[in-house]
Amino acid sequence: MYQPREQFHPSHKFAIEIGGAVLSAERVLDVLRRQWPLIASVLGGVMTLVLLYLMLAKPMYTANGRILIDTKQAQVLDKDSGTTTALIDTGFVDSQVEIINSDDLILSVVRRLKLTDDPEFNGSNPGPIAFVTGKVAALFSSGDVPSQERQERIEHAAVELVQKNLRVERLLTTYVLSLSYRSVDPGKARQIVNAITNAYILGALDAKYEATKRATEWLQQRSEELRAQATSSDQAVQSFKAKNNIVGTSRGLMTEQQLSDVNTQLIQARAATAEAKARLDRIDAVQDKDLVQPTVTDALSNTVITRLRAQYLDLAAQYADWSVRYGKTHQASINLANKMEELRKAIADEVRRIADAYRSDYEIAKSREASLDQSVKGMVAQADNTGQAQVKLRDLESAADTYRNLYNNFLEKLQNATQNQSFPISEARIISTAVKPYEKSSPKTLLALVGGLVGGLCLGFGAAFARELLSDVMRTPSEVEDEIGVKCLGVLPDIRRAKLTQRARAVLPSEGSPGKNRAGAELSRHVIDHPFSRFAETLRNIKVSIDVARLTRDVKVIGIVSSLPKEGKTTVAANFGHLTALTGHRTLLIDGDLHTRSLTRDLAPDAKTGLVEALQDPHSFGYQIQRSKETGLDFLPSIYLTRMVNSADIMASKAMAELLAVVRQNYEYIIIDLAPVMPVADSKAMSHLVDAMVYVIEWGKTTRSALHESVSSSEAIQKKLLGAVLNRADPNMLKRIEAYKGSHYNSYYVEGA
Repeated sequence: MYQPREQFHPSHKFAIEIGGAVLSAERVLDVLRRQWPLIASVLGGVMTLVLLYLMLAKPMYTANGRILIDTKQAQVLDKDSGTTTALIDTGFVDSQVEIINSDDLILSVVRRLKLTDDPEFNGSNPGPIAFVTGKVAALFSSGDVPSQERQERIEHAAVELVQKNLRVERLLTTYVLSLSYRSVDPGKARQIVNAITNAYILGALDAKYEATKRATEWLQQRSEELRAQATSSDQAVQSFKAKNNIVGTSRGLMTEQQLSDVNTQLIQARAATAEAKARLDRIDAVQDKDLVQPTVTDALSNTVITRLRAQYLDLAAQYADWSVRYGKTHQASINLANKMEELRKAIADEVRRIADAYRSDYEIAKSREASLDQSVKGMVAQADNTGQAQVKLRDLESAADTYRNLYNNFLEKLQNATQNQSFPISEARIISTAVKPYEKSSPKTLLALVGGLVGGLCLGFGAAFARELLSDVMRTPSEVEDEIGVKCLGVLPDIRRAKLTQRARAVLPSEGSPGKNRAGAELSRHVIDHPFSRFAETLRNIKVSIDVARLTRDVKVIGIVSSLPKEGKTTVAANFGHLTALTGHRTLLIDGDLHTRSLTRDLAPDAKTGLVEALQDPHSFGYQIQRSKETGLDFLPSIYLTRMVNSADIMASKAMAELLAVVRQNYEYIIIDLAPVMPVADSKAMSHLVDAMVYVIEWGKTTRSALHESVSSSEAIQKKLLGAVLNRADPNMLKRIEAYKGSHYNSYYVEGA
């Protein structure tokens, strides 16, 4: 029974599926064994190219120098350089790479080293390709090029060549730039690298000097402008003060200071007026009281009144004593009373005098307060006018201060720029000077050989696997079994090379020619001439498989079939018939291909009757039989004058069934060479009359698509398939494919005549 193509076999360990093809370790080894000549050819070609490159390529030497970008050097004169911690912008470092590669810097090196006079740079010693190209270009040129323009072209070409061989890169994340130059001359490589580094340093210094110079000139011009503006602003401030009578002191404007002082005096005057008014009110209040009372005396706190009151109290005490002792009418008591009255009047007079003094002080205080209040009001009015002028004055002073500060700042920058202009300090320094290289940098022989070896192997493996995966043919029994699901009974080597003579190989004979008949006859008896060859042993394996099948079922009629013509099924059928007959079994070989009669031309070219006549009277088939004297093989040829249009009907006819029934009684093995499956329908038509079929597949030629289509087109053929055989295998490649079987695998075979 036909089985679909196997997608993955359980025994394929570590296998992967690519585009429907299973790649296992075993499959990979098979591919390598089969395709090692292709791999070796590709590897040899690649290694040949590598060797040619190594022989033809000029040795190149690379010199290397390094530059450190260090901005701290430029901060030597900066007063804040000791405390600065700012990092260098990475973009700044990358910009230096482009500066080193710039046309102007390289051009300065070309001119300094006079590289235009060097044959390596001016093209005076070109290679063969460049020489031919230059001659062809000269044919189309307009004439002589002016010397100036020609010199510029040479310089431009030299710059491009230097840039091509120059490599500038930043080392990792550092601030170090690496300069590498390749040249055929190691000394020249070192010279160019050092010249480029020096040109870069000098260029940086020149650029800084020019920038500082331009900045200094601009600062000088700007400083003069700012100085004039500052002086003009100061003069405007002074003129405005004089015009508006604004005089300043250490504590501010004079008018403001005067207003403050008068205001302070006004406050003091108001306090003094209030105090005088309080004293006056108090003295007016005590005049209506008994002036000799202690509260009055204490309130006035006057020494005169205090003394008079003390005298009054002494007399009052004496008067009280005398009044008791002598009586109030006594002259002495009366004198005391008069003295006491005089003291009371004196106290009252003193109080009135004090009240007049207080009143006078109060009036004076009121007058002074009014005067100061009037002065304050006048000064406030004057201050309002001065305040309006101060608004504009502040604007003038602000503008003057701004111009003065700008002038001072620009003056300081001018001094710094003047100092920096005279110091040759740049932001880069050379940390590694290029030395003369003694070992070539390219071509690297070992690396090129290893790369060629690895690349050749990879390319060879790729070509081998591509050839295998893209190939639609079969070369191993496992591929046959995976494709049609039946056992592969063996692989038959190509015997045409051993059989054909030199003349037969050189001139291909036409169909029916004697040369072709002789060659076909020799191929049809290969097992007779070489009974111990691999071809014969593989046919014996087919017979063993048929004999094993005969143990369980009746297998006498065996059809030899193929998908397409010219796959060698006729040769297989003839040799298999001879082999079976040689073993002593009665064997009948029938030419069942009524279209080509190939088997008849090889084995019985002189026969007059055959299969068609036997079908007319199956019991008299013995008259049409041709017997081999060497093997005893009986052969039933096919003889007809023209091609039959009803060959399929004949092969599937009742007469054919009767013929086979008759021959079954007389033969043990009946082998039929059937027509190909795909071109004609003969094999499909008579598939029900045969017991088993052996499918012949041409090694490396029959495509999977053709095999798949032919086998799947008939269910009867699928059921009758006993096995398949790969035919016409290349003996040399077959050895490579079966190398895993060991070197002694073919020792049992004798391929010679």
